[in-house]
Amino acid sequence: MPGDRLTLQDRQQIAAGLREDLTYAAIGRRIGRPTSTVTREVMRNGGPRGYHAEAANRAGTRPGHQRRTTASAPSRGRVDPDGRDPRLVDEVEAQSAELMIQAGLPPMMARVLAALFTTDSGSLTSAELVRRLHVSPASISKAVGYLENQALITRGRDPHSRAERYAVDDDVAFRSIVAGARNQTRIAEACKGAAEKLGTTTPAGARLENTSQFLLHVIDDLVRSARHWHEVYPTHPRQASETDD
Repeated sequence: MPGDRLTLQDRQQIAAGLREDLTYAAIGRRIGRPTSTVTREVMRNGGPRGYHAEAANRAGTRPGHQRRTTASAPSRGRVDPDGRDPRLVDEVEAQSAELMIQAGLPPMMARVLAALFTTDSGSLTSAELVRRLHVSPASISKAVGYLENQALITRGRDPHSRAERYAVDDDVAFRSIVAGARNQTRIAEACKGAAEKLGTTTPAGARLENTSQFLLHVIDDLVRSARHWHEVYPTHPRQASETDD
């Protein structure tokens, strides 16, 4: 079955899954196909924002040469604000979101973060995110609140309007590591407190004490390393100077 061509029913299930904000892996499980099959199918037929089951099925039944021509043609009617091929932007954005989801980020939060990462400005307003992701303002608001709490994005005012603008900056990885370290430190302290209450000579107390010490040592090493490399590598792309050859 996995080696067979996708049917119209498969493609309708894919389209339904995209509307439900399911991951490619979840859609693949639903139709009994590998994640890579779903990813390729969506990317060569309009991306997650432009996928239509009937059109994809028609393209899938054409001769090979015509199908490749259709797949490589740029999406009509959509213009990327940064002047790039919208199909390539969709592909990078979808793959980035999928990886974030696999790493544990909730689907909508991953889609918002991936959208921000794949814009050259690194920032979008709520209205722009709604149009880009085809979701409700409430979904964007919830995702933004979560990402802001995780120190993954920042919030500011759009200089040209009263709208809020959400952004990822060049320090996002460093800030996220430091914020995660703070959360892990609280867990380590809680383990230490619980160990003292239970008694460190008991099996449960000893387990909690060891967990606390392990976390504290790893966190210390991680933060030291993050601060070191944050100083070594510039957070902004290097600009060519007149002295460069």
